[in-house]
Amino acid sequence: MLQTICEQTVLASEILLVNDNSTDGTEAIMQSFTSKHKNIKYFNHNSSKEHLPGTKVIEAFLFGFKKLKSPFDVIVKMDADILLPKNYFEVLINVFKDKKIGIAGGFCYEKDSQGIWKLNHPMDPNHVRGAIKAYSKKCYSKIGGLIPAMGWDTADEFLALYFGFEVKTLFNLHVKHLRPLGAGYNLKADELQGAAFYVLRYGRTLTFLASLKNAILKKSILSFLKLMKGYQKAKRKQQPFLVDLDQGKFIRTYRWNKILKIRG
Repeated sequence: MLQTICEQTVLASEILLVNDNSTDGTEAIMQSFTSKHKNIKYFNHNSSKEHLPGTKVIEAFLFGFKKLKSPFDVIVKMDADILLPKNYFEVLINVFKDKKIGIAGGFCYEKDSQGIWKLNHPMDPNHVRGAIKAYSKKCYSKIGGLIPAMGWDTADEFLALYFGFEVKTLFNLHVKHLRPLGAGYNLKADELQGAAFYVLRYGRTLTFLASLKNAILKKSILSFLKLMKGYQKAKRKQQPFLVDLDQGKFIRTYRWNKILKIRG
């Protein structure tokens, strides 16, 4: 991943690496790159060892964000298990020249059992995968940064749309993703996703439909039951919402419009 960042046609002004409880050779690799590249720095971050989808990775990102020294026009949140095409940043910079664009990114491809790189994008084609998300400075500030909770990479896009920004997906940017979507997530993942539907103010009906769609994609009735269980549990505990009332109404209207458009 670091090699592909350093080989970009447009180099990042500052690259901050967060070593979050690694037990392999990650830190040695970071040290090697920081010794050769002045724009790269790394920091150790000790978070929970439990793999909590959404929470853990954003806590690490926010830890690194606080260490930024250089002013920025575009900031990219990037996972460690990806390989970028050499023009990735160059294309992003050009896209963000349009001030209406708040979030942008390419598409992730994963290698199948035959060794062929294939598109893996089970979400809405207008959704940017969390592993490769880029934000304009204005958009990032307006949405209040990223939220360390399951559902962060849906909340950020809804909030960007709420504040009048556009989300841009770039089909011509193919990113190689070395680990399958969701690999390493524990058994709580579906329940946490169900809870995310609650804190995003979906309501029961939208949650039912979203959970059903998710279960169909996974071909798992157990997934549907866990999603609904997570929603009910969050509702019972009255977990804090990630969005306010107006934003929740906007999200529900947006989702219903998408559903009705598909049916039409």
